[in-house]
Amino acid sequence: MQTLQVITLGCSKNTVDTEHLLAQVQDRYTLRPEDWEGPVDVLLINTCGFIGDAKEESVQTILAQVQSGRAGKIFVFGCLSQRYADSLPGLIPEVDGWFGARDLAPVVRALGVDYQPERRTWRSRRQGAYAFLKISEGCDRRCSYCAIPFIRGAHRSVPMEDLEAEARALAAQGVKELVLIAQDTTFYGLDLYHRRALAELLRRLSAIDGIAWIRIHYSYPADFPEDVLDEMATNPKVCRYMDIPLQHVADKVLDNMHRHVDGAWTRALIARMRERVPGIVLRTTLIVGHPGEGKRAFAELLDFVREARFERLGAFTYSEEEGTWGAEHLRDRTPARVKQERLAELMACQRGISFAYNQSRIGSEVKVLVDSLSDGVYVCRSEFESPDVDGEILVHYDKAMGPDPQAIVGQFITVRIVSADDYDLAATYVGR
Repeated sequence: MQTLQVITLGCSKNTVDTEHLLAQVQDRYTLRPEDWEGPVDVLLINTCGFIGDAKEESVQTILAQVQSGRAGKIFVFGCLSQRYADSLPGLIPEVDGWFGARDLAPVVRALGVDYQPERRTWRSRRQGAYAFLKISEGCDRRCSYCAIPFIRGAHRSVPMEDLEAEARALAAQGVKELVLIAQDTTFYGLDLYHRRALAELLRRLSAIDGIAWIRIHYSYPADFPEDVLDEMATNPKVCRYMDIPLQHVADKVLDNMHRHVDGAWTRALIARMRERVPGIVLRTTLIVGHPGEGKRAFAELLDFVREARFERLGAFTYSEEEGTWGAEHLRDRTPARVKQERLAELMACQRGISFAYNQSRIGSEVKVLVDSLSDGVYVCRSEFESPDVDGEILVHYDKAMGPDPQAIVGQFITVRIVSADDYDLAATYVGR
């Protein structure tokens, strides 16, 4: 059989797309790992086109692979080629085929395989105890800074039956944690069922044997479906963890962003989450330097971070993206230097909050999922750490764990937290 390799760039949604694609063609190709550097018959590059840095990485990856000469054919798909379908083929003519992000069937056919609808819930994936589950595609929101709606199209929920079938197959492969992802998970179900159905989906996925944790990412604050909080508070399989990108808190900035909430709403929602789900860990994302963010608005943002005390927080500087409402109607007056200074100040503030939270956990016993083992150290996570984006809990191998160190990878164990820094924690083994 011919050899095939996929290089996947960008977010976890792209990872899921790659796994679905490979499930369609795995019978016809010998699959090479992502870090393979040898010759290959066909190379696929799954690109990201969200912001400037991601676009640059995608372009540089394509050029490097073209120049390497190691691939018989190179096909490019994903967000970058969806966004710049008219210009990229002329700029990089060495690529053998360009495909978008909204439909994998043309890529499958280009590989000489008939697309099989019955395999739509199949995944060809690396081994591991967690998996991302993409519950919808596209977005009906129109945030002024975001290019996703015209890259990925309108919101489309995946039917619950398909998600259950996919989750059952993942559980059969040893997956114990599902991380629900979408452009906006709270919008789930509106197109198919004419109601917000995320809470119902959580209940149905919880009924699947083998699935122990379900984690929610990318939740939009406006019209947040609060029955999800009830599920989180009462369902032991739903992690007390919420990823809710708020982006800002100052009213003028939120209005310019087209977020459909104001600062008072945002503060009240965070308070309700803390009250209704005791012990919940909140992760958010913020943008600094957006048009409308003067010194006063940035000071308000800092005060909000100190007040809300998010256990997890990421931030980035505003990037004007062509084609967005913001690029056409708002003037980006904040110098890059000022944006970077604000980002550094914000993250310095957050580091202190994160450190204090981690320090408060010293001495506690927690259930963790063992993700991997390297040089005698286990990389683990509790329900309060999400894969790829949060810190880790590190545990040294102990003979009490058993004679085979590899045996507990992918399993749950109980550990005691003994030390912590800004993001990571160290723990000792307690038992299974």
